[in-house]
Amino acid sequence: MKTAKQVVKQVGASGQISLGKEFAGRTVVIDSSEPGVWVIKTAQTIPDSELWLHQPEAAARLDRAMAAIDQPPLAADLEALEEHLRML
Repeated sequence: MKTAKQVVKQVGASGQISLGKEFAGRTVVIDSSEPGVWVIKTAQTIPDSELWLHQPEAAARLDRAMAAIDQPPLAADLEALEEHLRML
């Protein structure tokens, strides 16, 4: 188990606090369970247009597609394909 590291920081006149250069540009989530108590966690955000990729059905389809990449290609039956296309 990791030991918690405690650091004392001063909140500036503008209400800002610096977490350090190692967090520059990172997104964080700030949880406030009670007044004066903050838990800050680094986070990654997902654009709204990509949320569908994280739904179980889409994730399963993507997993199947990725697994198919490792499969050798099958020989095509061009005569059967031509017959099928004629029927359309």
